[in-house]
Amino acid sequence: MNIAIVVGARPNFIKVAPILRAVEKNKSSQNLSVKLVYTGKNDDSTLEDSLFCDLQIRRPDIYLDVDCENLNELTGKVMSEFEVYLQDNATDVVIVVDDLASTMAVSIVTKKHGILLAHIAAGTRSFDITMPKEINRLVIDGLSDILFTAGISNNSIANKEGAELSKVYMVGNILIDNIRHLQHSMQAPSLMEKMNLKEGEYFVFTLNRKVLMADEKKLYRVLATLVSSTGHLPVIAPLRTKAAETVYRIAQSERLDISKLYLVEPQGFLDFSYLTAHARCIVTDSGNVAEEATFNQIPCITLNDYTENIETVKVGTNVLVGEDTDKLNRALDDAVKGTWKKTGIPDRWDGRTADRILQILLDTKHK
Repeated sequence: MNIAIVVGARPNFIKVAPILRAVEKNKSSQNLSVKLVYTGKNDDSTLEDSLFCDLQIRRPDIYLDVDCENLNELTGKVMSEFEVYLQDNATDVVIVVDDLASTMAVSIVTKKHGILLAHIAAGTRSFDITMPKEINRLVIDGLSDILFTAGISNNSIANKEGAELSKVYMVGNILIDNIRHLQHSMQAPSLMEKMNLKEGEYFVFTLNRKVLMADEKKLYRVLATLVSSTGHLPVIAPLRTKAAETVYRIAQSERLDISKLYLVEPQGFLDFSYLTAHARCIVTDSGNVAEEATFNQIPCITLNDYTENIETVKVGTNVLVGEDTDKLNRALDDAVKGTWKKTGIPDRWDGRTADRILQILLDTKHK
């Protein structure tokens, strides 16, 4: 079976890494061949060598070399380049992940070629049709022959939208596979020793959402609450350039004291995973970070009004506060005092998701 795994951005590599490792482990016995295809450029600065080293996977085999700010232009170019790829490479199944415009483009071309399409992290919805990613999700799930979901709520969404029960498989959260597989490789990053950070005695803050960064008044209120409500505990913020610059600018213009908010360089995958797994609490706008926090049973405050994976809230450690500073203050107070809600780990978040996915693909091939 010839498999193409297609990714469109850095976070996608983290989600497909377990699949690549599973295929490599079984390729001889099952006669498998896999190509890792990246829709972006080979000099993408976000794809540092340490990412692939930490995840124990190779760099992409193929780069489609598409890089556009305009999403419609990007969609068209990815469709054109992936068409060429399929013409030049025998492919039995295409695996896509998440909800990017490039993922949608690949999905459309795959189905036009009559090739089996499998979607990892299917059934996720914000129910906000004004979001471009929501449209992508609807298209990708609608085209997919196999939908791999992380939880029962995602199954319900897919089924309600008309997906046949036989197409939808609840396989668990593939992010957890990485934590299970790489736990033995994780050790305290040098940052912790340098800053004299003790496990459970610091907060972690991440910021990626463009909408929040664009509304500096709201972000100021969030930052002001964050630095005033974490008690004596430091807040470690491994932010990328744009986010760090935005925080600095707000602090200067509003004369906000951020001496307890330590803006540090972005951490490698293993270092960041260790840092978040041993924090008192995480404040984030990232769904992936919230999902990993649930598995690690670390209190997590999400600066959003919704989550694509509701199990992190219903079962896990996640609390949604949006940009409501009163809710944020109360959640931070619970984290400081150690009075967080009772939590658990969702069903099938056990580190075996990639094995389930591969077995389903093999069973589908033999039908």
